[in-house]
Amino acid sequence: MDRLTTLMDRFQLAVQAAPPARANLIALADAAGKPVQILYCTRGPLADPALGAVMWAARVEWSGQSNPFLAALPPMVEYDVSSNAEAQGLIRLMRDEAEGRHCGAQSVINRLGEVLIVRLLRSQIQKGATEPGLLAGLADPRLSRAIVAMHDHPGRLWTNADLAQEAGLSLSRFAEVFAAEVGETPIGYLRRWRLILAHQDLVRGDRVEAVARRYAYTSPEGFTRAFRKVYGVAPVSLRTAAA
Repeated sequence: MDRLTTLMDRFQLAVQAAPPARANLIALADAAGKPVQILYCTRGPLADPALGAVMWAARVEWSGQSNPFLAALPPMVEYDVSSNAEAQGLIRLMRDEAEGRHCGAQSVINRLGEVLIVRLLRSQIQKGATEPGLLAGLADPRLSRAIVAMHDHPGRLWTNADLAQEAGLSLSRFAEVFAAEVGETPIGYLRRWRLILAHQDLVRGDRVEAVARRYAYTSPEGFTRAFRKVYGVAPVSLRTAAA
């Protein structure tokens, strides 16, 4: 089961070297210059004169707060790399590419940055979360199966019973645990996920009728009502703007 690939595919990640004052991803080094910690501020720049020895800094963009995983992360994510030789190597390579200004350096930084962020997110999932949300749900081995099923197959006509079966729980227990860990009902989360994806597709220029069918709405009118309730605009207005 892959808890991250769909999120990485649906929400574009961009990593670019930046001055520490504008960065939200900072690698700190020890006295010998070895990377020991990564700080990722999910809500904005991470400027702090007391940070310590900054080895490398970058600006990470990951589709803003429309990304449910990013919204679920704490304001500050700390990733200990003091004994992680592979993560240290990624940081050094990105720093060298940025400082050397080689041909194609930005492409290399972006790809290596994505690898680093995936490793950081894996670490965060393993830690879990103290507050209800998507992160807490993905950290639960039972709920994560149901959440990944919704992420990977949003157009399926899911029922609570289907999702409980994915999680390997009774229907009542699944509903109880999901609400406690994620902070909303399973079908409520599914609706929100579908509308997030629908918004992306409409901005890309897809037809309203096709998007409604893709995400299991029985009619374009029902989809339009649901979309307007969340985003405050009719879906056709986004498609028109994209044309």
